[in-house]
Formats: sequence, structure tokens, C-alpha cells
Amino acid sequence: MSVLVYTESEQGTFKKVAFEVASYAKAVANQLGTTVTAIAINTNDTSALGNYGVDKVLNVKNTQLDKFNANAYAAVINQAAESEGSKVVVISSSANCKYLAPFIAIGLNAGYASNVVAQPSSTSPFIVKRSAFTNKAFENTQINTDIKIIGVSNNSFGLVESTSSVSTEDFSPSIPELGVTVDSVDKAANTVTIADAEIVVSAGRGLKGPENWGMIEELANVLGAATACSKPVSDLGWRPHSEHVGQTGKPVASNLYIAVGISGAIQHLAGINASKVKVVINTDPEAPFFKAADYGVVGDAFEVVPKLIEKLKVFKAQQ
Repeated sequence: MSVLVYTESEQGTFKKVAFEVASYAKAVANQLGTTVTAIAINTNDTSALGNYGVDKVLNVKNTQLDKFNANAYAAVINQAAESEGSKVVVISSSANCKYLAPFIAIGLNAGYASNVVAQPSSTSPFIVKRSAFTNKAFENTQINTDIKIIGVSNNSFGLVESTSSVSTEDFSPSIPELGVTVDSVDKAANTVTIADAEIVVSAGRGLKGPENWGMIEELANVLGAATACSKPVSDLGWRPHSEHVGQTGKPVASNLYIAVGISGAIQHLAGINASKVKVVINTDPEAPFFKAADYGVVGDAFEVVPKLIEKLKVFKAQQ
């Protein structure tokens, strides 16, 4: 009857979101008076999960699962849930997990609540709070199925340490036909990903060209942030499409989002609205982004950003 949590990893190392969903699963387990079991796929060291309340890890080692495949990963998670008799399955709101969720729901005949931002307000009936209307509102959703799937919104619950004595067991589920095979995946190296970033520095056409992106990368480096861009920028080929954020790109739920030279089209604002603090730097005081931002600087990015970098370097040197 333990709460099952799927902990995402990359190249054998847990992603930050794995610890957030583990923290959430522990909170739900405490409400239900049960334990937390994690499912880990091709992960090198699972002991870190014990810092976030996981009691048991089902460790899957299978070369067929080296590259993400929604059908296969869902089969693994479903078999783990059945093995543990889990009535609650916790996943993240990453792109992969949003792809996984329908497969898991169908396999377990379970109800699925996405974009959940808080632990259940009630477990009988089972009610969770989730964001709606592109993060412009919240709604309380009741899940009536016997098995519940909760998709936790990134950076909504946070990391909550709760040390437990974690045990690890080998788990060997049957792997279905993959159907789709991946030949190769190209990933940026030595950079913070948008999905894992607590801070995102984004820029738009106000930078005038790709040759001016150095200061954005420098600001991101000083802050330990991910870099992103608006849709027109990726469409023009100034930046890779993997950095395009917004309703038609990658959603952002960072703790801090800095927009440089982005006017704030409605599609862009809808995709970054879940960010906790939004800062805009723009020469146009009438830019729509100022109405959505928590802080705004009316000024030329080519003057403001270098000064901001300089001040941040001084501040960090004093720490």
C-alpha cells in the first residue's frame, strides 16, 4: 500500500525533480500512514533518495531502457505499482512524465491530476489543488478512482529533507515491444536545463541578433541559470528551438524568470506564468510584459545587463 514515486534520472544521476516528487510522496505517505517506494531506472546510486523520505527503491537495470520510451517506462511503473499495491502514484510535470501519464492511467485504470501544486487537502475524498487556465487560477480536483496519479508541478512543492533508512531491491519487470526506437539524442553539455533550473534568463528580439547573446549567457552563468528565448528568436535561428519557452514551447516554472528584450506576447506569458518572480528589462514602458512582471526595468538591455552582471559579480565575491 506504499505511495509509489517515479524518480527521473539522466545518465545514471537523479534529476533535481526526482527529489521534489520524493518529498511530495513522503508528505502524502504521512497523510495516509504508509511508506514511500521509488522506482528508479538505470540509476547508479539510489541512496540519495533516503534523504527525502523514500523507504524502499525498486532499482531497474535494463539496457532496453537506456533511452526514454513512454510505453516501456509506463509498463515498468505500472508493474511496480501492482507489485507494491500502491493506490497513489506520484510523477513530475516534466515533458516525459506528461507523455507517460496517459499510459500509466490506462494501465492502472487510474485517475490523473496534472499540475498539482500542494499536498492533498483531504485523502477521503481525495482532493488536490492544481493550477488551471495556464496558471491564472487554481482549482480543487477530486480523484474518485481507486488508484490515483498525481503530476506535481515543478518547483511548486520544493525539496523537503526527511531522512529515512532506505533499502534497495532489484526489480526486473517485463519490457513490452518498444514500437519506437531512438537512434541518438543530442544534448547540450555543461549547461543548466530549463526543466531543472530555479532561475531562467530569457531574451527576445530586443537583442537585435545572435551575436549579442554573449551577455545573456554571462548573466546566466553568474546566476547559475538556464538560458531561454522567445519564439521569434528560435524561429529566426538565433537560438536553438530547445530554448524556446512559452505556451507553444517549453513551460517554465522557475523561482526567478528574467526576460530581456521580450515584449510579452500572450503565448509567451502563458508559458512562463507559473514562475514565482518575473523580472523584465525593456526599453518600451508599454510592453505587455510589465503588466505581468513583479519587477521591471525600463532601459536599454545593452546598458542594463552588463551593469547587472558587474554588480552580481561584486555581490558574489563578498559572499
